[in-house]
Amino acid sequence: MLIHGRCHCGNIAFEFRWEPDPEGIPARACTCSFCTKHGAAWTATPGGVLKIGVAEPADVAHHAFATRTAEFHVCTRCGVVPMVTSRIDGRLYAVVNVNTFEGLDSSLLRPSPVSLDDESEGERLARRKRSWIADVEFIETQA
Repeated sequence: MLIHGRCHCGNIAFEFRWEPDPEGIPARACTCSFCTKHGAAWTATPGGVLKIGVAEPADVAHHAFATRTAEFHVCTRCGVVPMVTSRIDGRLYAVVNVNTFEGLDSSLLRPSPVSLDDESEGERLARRKRSWIADVEFIETQA
């Protein structure tokens, strides 16, 4: 299944190939204050392929929290957070915000809250390596 997504203004856009086609897409609503205030719900599949395009890189802020092991990509034009990336052992991993999907049948989404507050840094990185999209590429786009 090919899923397209973008921030509200289109400055950050992505193409996410989910193989094989899912029967349902987990939409994990992190209970941290950042994700709650941004209305984010994250999904990934380890065998997925994610291509990210940014029209104006100067209009993207990168936010990291305490462990500084993940980078939230925030469009400064519209305030939307389409994805989070994490570099682990030299490889880039990602999750995408299901609320930025375009044209996807919402009945495929399987929402659930998740709290990651009690994870150690090592547990967090291991979970990302196991569960996040492991084939991530930034591609050049034109404004």
